Amino acid sequence: MNKTIISIAIASALLATGCSEDTTSQQTNAASEQAAKAEVKQENPLLKASPLQYEAPVFDQIKDEHFLPAFEQGIKEQMAEVEEIANNPEPATFENTMVALEKSGELLTRVSRIFFNLAGSNSNPERREIQTTMAPKLAAHSDNINLNSKLFARVETLYNQRNDLELDAESQRLIEEYYTDFIRAGAKLNDKQKDEIRKLNEEHSRLTTQFSQNLLTESKNIAVVVDTAEELKGLSEAEIKGAAEAAKEADQEGKYLLNLTNTTRQPVLASLENRELRQRIWEASANRAQSGEFDNSDIVARLAKLRAEKAALLGYDNWASYGLDAQMAQTPQAVFEMLGSMVPAVVANVKEEAADIQAMIDAEGEDFELKPWDWAYYAEKVREARYDLDEDKVKQYFEFNRVLNDGVFYTFNRLYGVRFEPRPDLPVYHPDVKAYELFDVDGKSLAIFYADYYAREGKRGGAWMSSFVGQSKLLNNKPVVVNVMNIEKAPEGEPTLISYDNVTTMFHELGHGLHGMLSDVKYPSLAGTSVSRDFVEFPSTFEEDWAAYPEVIANYAKHYETGEPIPKELLDKVIKSRSFNMGFDTLEYMSAALLDMEWHSLPADAPLQDINEFEAKALAKHGVDLAYVPPRYKSAYFSHSMGGGYSAGYYAYMWSEILAADAFAYVQEMGGLKLENGMKYRNQILSKGNSRPPMESYKAFRGQEPTTDALLIRRGLKTKVD
Repeated sequence: MNKTIISIAIASALLATGCSEDTTSQQTNAASEQAAKAEVKQENPLLKASPLQYEAPVFDQIKDEHFLPAFEQGIKEQMAEVEEIANNPEPATFENTMVALEKSGELLTRVSRIFFNLAGSNSNPERREIQTTMAPKLAAHSDNINLNSKLFARVETLYNQRNDLELDAESQRLIEEYYTDFIRAGAKLNDKQKDEIRKLNEEHSRLTTQFSQNLLTESKNIAVVVDTAEELKGLSEAEIKGAAEAAKEADQEGKYLLNLTNTTRQPVLASLENRELRQRIWEASANRAQSGEFDNSDIVARLAKLRAEKAALLGYDNWASYGLDAQMAQTPQAVFEMLGSMVPAVVANVKEEAADIQAMIDAEGEDFELKPWDWAYYAEKVREARYDLDEDKVKQYFEFNRVLNDGVFYTFNRLYGVRFEPRPDLPVYHPDVKAYELFDVDGKSLAIFYADYYAREGKRGGAWMSSFVGQSKLLNNKPVVVNVMNIEKAPEGEPTLISYDNVTTMFHELGHGLHGMLSDVKYPSLAGTSVSRDFVEFPSTFEEDWAAYPEVIANYAKHYETGEPIPKELLDKVIKSRSFNMGFDTLEYMSAALLDMEWHSLPADAPLQDINEFEAKALAKHGVDLAYVPPRYKSAYFSHSMGGGYSAGYYAYMWSEILAADAFAYVQEMGGLKLENGMKYRNQILSKGNSRPPMESYKAFRGQEPTTDALLIRRGLKTKVD
């Protein structure tokens, strides 16, 4: 059983036959139904392992109607396996308990990974309905495993004997992780408390699903429709053409439609000259999911209370204390201190940036004070004036395919010796998705990789990595991994030119991808990215800075028409401008991280909160309530915190960045982009997964724990190490 997989639940389908006047007909119908079910089972591709390489999904055969039967069968099979383990009359051994658990749930793991990946990247009404149906069932099934007293007794026995079992370090780690997870799930609670946990988990699962689906629907509802091209002045011809095509697809032919990303700040705000339109866009973004049919306000308040109540049942003061107990940070106080220590310097930096922006507004003869919807537009003007940098000209040197092949793939070949070969023969779940095979330095095949980079309807906002198949020596599984982004695709026949931010995000996400694909552990529960939240972002953030490494950027930053390399003068400006606006970027992130921590520091007896009042008080408490720099995510659309797995964990990006900056600085001291450096990092970090404590892996690579010096330099908040 992969312990890190989504909650899974038991469901039974009972066919009850009532009295009927025509018993012969009834028997015939029953036989027909059974035959039909047998035929569906035979034809359902999810019910058996894929015949494709590394069990890559047969996307061309999978249909939406296959998911529910596969979920139900998978739940049934795993529950039978778990009951057999729990009721085994033989004494608990590592093989008959831990290994058996790791091998259980094969079908449920397969269908869950495929379904939830598709639900996030290629959703539709049918999949959203399936998600709603399965959420409580999966939560209940997870509880049926985690709260099974007989099963826990066997795990606890092995935990108490672990030092006498003569196990290797990874096997002992597996026992410890299982034991901790069972305890954190409520295995030691009494029956009454377990019933309460079940009810809380069921409601929590239902509400997080509703939260996410509301946002997915709202992303379409809040798209801004513009009547004329003149209002879009400042956008490129390709962007205007793309907006016209988007409007046509939305039955708004003759108009222009601007889709919004799931963040408060919108990239388009940096270019639009029309201030009224900028305000419309910002308000549509910042006020989403706070009214109407898809209002998340009450859901957020209830989720915070549910989590606090569950934490109290498990013996913690609040959800943040519960959540961080299993992370590197360990306590909420450590997070508040880490973020709080940076607030004065960051706020001072932001106020300097705001003064420069206001001066630019005044210099242009405008008579208004800086507002959130003005920041990106006038910051870009300040950037251009300071660095003589035109973002549209910069984008001409960042053509998507060249960035991917000559930038991202090139870098990881130089560092880790791996190469990506296209696999057009493999089926994909959308025409824009591309399949690759990953080969090692010695030519050995390692993994299958899917690249899904373009935005489309039915895809949730943001960027992420996930797995269709996880690596495991025990199960003889090679990884099948996907990267997902939301880059606006250029109109047919035109090149997709991307921002430098998107460039670094591509490096970041494939950093996650390599963490999954270069995993080399025995047990699936410890493989790849199955590490603490405040460590999982380290391997991905580490890769971002390679995007600006001289050898790398010289290889991919070439003009999309002429192929000429980016001029040194322009490249120098791009590199120097990396720390520009870093005060805004840092405060925007920190405000969201502090807001997340405050929501989850509420005690169980706290009343339900008004989300807007709560946000205002939380930001003011920490001195980050600058009106022109709102949090990157407000509560109603804070997917990481309220809808995903980063509740009381959004701080992890900053925590991981400390590790990443320190590690990157160390690699530069060791000679930079060399296979020798990459292989050391690969062997000590990427390959280890959670087979040992994260800090142990870091020190094995770095030789010491990290300091914050490199982070402050990376963010332009410090110029040198004191």
